[in-house]
Amino acid sequence: MSLGITHKKVRGALGAGFAMILSSVAMPAFAEGPTLSEEAFEASKQLYFERCAGCHGVLRKGATGKSLEPIVKKKNADGTITESGTLKLGQERLEKIISWGTEGGMNNFSDIMTEQEIKDMATYIMMDPPKPPEMSLEQMRQTRKVYVEEADYPTEPLHGRNWENFFVVIERDVGKVAVIDGDTKEVLAHIPTGYAVHVLKASEHHKLEEPENPGRFWYTMGRDGKMTKIDLWQTPDKMLVSEVSIGYDARDVAVSGDGKYVIGGAYWPPHFAIVDAHTMEPLKVVSTRGVNVDGDYVEESRVAAIYTTPNEPTWIVAVKELGQLWQVDYSDLDNLRIDKINSAKFLHDGFFDPTGRYFQIAANASNKMVVVDTKDHKLEAMIDTAPLPHPGPGANWNDPNCGPVAGTTHLGEGTVTVWGNDPEGHPDSAWKTCYEVETDGAGLFIRTHPNSDYIWADQTKHPELEVQQSVQVISKETGEIVKTIQVTEGDGNVAVHFEFNKDGTEVWVSKWNRATSKEPNGEMVIYDAKTLEEIGRVKGLYAPTGKFNVYNRSNHVT
Repeated sequence: MSLGITHKKVRGALGAGFAMILSSVAMPAFAEGPTLSEEAFEASKQLYFERCAGCHGVLRKGATGKSLEPIVKKKNADGTITESGTLKLGQERLEKIISWGTEGGMNNFSDIMTEQEIKDMATYIMMDPPKPPEMSLEQMRQTRKVYVEEADYPTEPLHGRNWENFFVVIERDVGKVAVIDGDTKEVLAHIPTGYAVHVLKASEHHKLEEPENPGRFWYTMGRDGKMTKIDLWQTPDKMLVSEVSIGYDARDVAVSGDGKYVIGGAYWPPHFAIVDAHTMEPLKVVSTRGVNVDGDYVEESRVAAIYTTPNEPTWIVAVKELGQLWQVDYSDLDNLRIDKINSAKFLHDGFFDPTGRYFQIAANASNKMVVVDTKDHKLEAMIDTAPLPHPGPGANWNDPNCGPVAGTTHLGEGTVTVWGNDPEGHPDSAWKTCYEVETDGAGLFIRTHPNSDYIWADQTKHPELEVQQSVQVISKETGEIVKTIQVTEGDGNVAVHFEFNKDGTEVWVSKWNRATSKEPNGEMVIYDAKTLEEIGRVKGLYAPTGKFNVYNRSNHVT
């Protein structure tokens, strides 16, 4: 299950795609066994989508989280059959797991769901999972909306601001993205997007062919499959220029190196769609169902991370359950070339090394960081890590002993794993663990900047709220924790995700509040990147989580 909000809080913010998936899947009939009223079933189905499907899958077969199928049969080496599943665990045990979480990284939901919602959810996951519908290319086209015609796009910024130091901030619980002026710290806009946006991506500098004005256009991907296009040159009231839905449950998006196409990856249906970056017209859809690295056919093989390769005319598409990285060549959409690179399960999120050649991605359940050579389209290495690596946007820096290195936090324990990533200059350290740092708690994100002496790691997966509210700062020189910063206090507040400003002098941390509120309840807490002291706060935000600096993201600054 994942951080989020209950169904009562989001109905008004949901996009058309999300509403479609909920209305089109009926409650299955049962002769006997666990049952719910139709109303409770519908509410639990929606809540499962919001909270649980990301880790456990729409069909509940498991990925980062365990299988939640009612009955799971396993054939043992001696030929005997072992049965497990949610029916074996039973109502009482399931309620306790949902309420209090697990040591393996699942959040507790006792302070997020009501007692009745927990009770109904325990029953719901003992019932057979309903199967959602597919989505065709024509259905996608019918969802497209244009708010500003391309002919009316401005030829220069209309607001006279330093837009390259803007921050675009996910306001998760209200289905919006805020735009903040990084110089003045003003909140300029709250732009309606898809529900619970997971990732935003901009056009980027590319070695083969530069897009026009990298960083100007941003594309969001909501959990409900809605992709929106944002123009940072517009006045705040006109920044949302168009949208389209490419699925019912989705996570990531990326822009081609020439700025012509956008790719969106869906959890359900398991496919990716290629969209015209200018018009947002869907052009092509490709299923990701297939045979995984173990030789088994997987129907729900979801698209996790998608990234544009900085040096090649390709995207890297992580097909989670298959344990494959698909390198998709967008130079000829009619004859789409896809190189399928076997690695490990279950692929989640990743980042490039400083050269842009090597893509480093977490295979959560395999406890590995996978490295792909995007020049040769081949697997480069797999690095053993602590349980459930989760680097988020990742971090690269120079270590005095190992040379260029990268690092990841972990969902499973309080550890930062650091490995060498310079095979040309430091072959003895490349793709080997350089050192590990023991932190106070498991976390989601790690970040740094070339102009900073420190690496920042959050601890949002620790079961104790006080630890979730603090972050730890690690010295690049010594590899030691130099400071633990208590970012926030009070019920429901969590410190999560980091981003530096353009020149690396500030670090922005999200104060995310899980409490229900119709008023702004979150902040950006800003620190001096050198002294590590708090220097300001940006208020007026709704449950802010991830944030992205325009210059850093469009210039591959990690």
